[in-house]
Amino acid sequence: MRRTSTPGPFTAHWVYVVCVFLCAATIYRPTDSCGAGPEEGADTSTDTLILCRECGHELAPGREIRAVRSRLALSSRNDTRLGGRRVTVQLFENPHGHRFEVITFRRADVAQHWPAEKRFSWFPGFSWTVAACPRCHTQLGWAFQPSDWPTTITKNRFDESEHTFLALITSRLLREDFASSLLITPKSFIS
Repeated sequence: MRRTSTPGPFTAHWVYVVCVFLCAATIYRPTDSCGAGPEEGADTSTDTLILCRECGHELAPGREIRAVRSRLALSSRNDTRLGGRRVTVQLFENPHGHRFEVITFRRADVAQHWPAEKRFSWFPGFSWTVAACPRCHTQLGWAFQPSDWPTTITKNRFDESEHTFLALITSRLLREDFASSLLITPKSFIS
């Protein structure tokens, strides 16, 4: 009499864990913080919207990206994150040793938390304040204004000035076209 063994719950659990790990490893790319590069025939417009990775709130079109370089950056590189467009990505470290890769924007729909702080600025001559998503309140980066300005200003003055900018953390951003590619329409909905 031949005995056949069926996988027990312990074996099935490990098979499931290995499958999840392999699938996650093929999907997640740590260097693609804003999403994967464009696919063949994808829109390469600078109008690609940048979203909050946490809640999907529309923060800014890609044309609002503005290269503001800092001599205090640990490293700086050009990356093609927005549909083939070259974007300056800089690495900074705060006084607590936490490192952040950021992209600088001319303006974006974020909530700024004044007063601005002059100490520990990554951009000499500029004061900073926290910039958060207005919908989910996740910190997305920092807003920078000239140090000789008052520590508290209006959002309109910030947005209208050519001397202000934002440094947003790449791992907290998502391209709209990449987010749309993650959605799958069930076949029953396709006519």
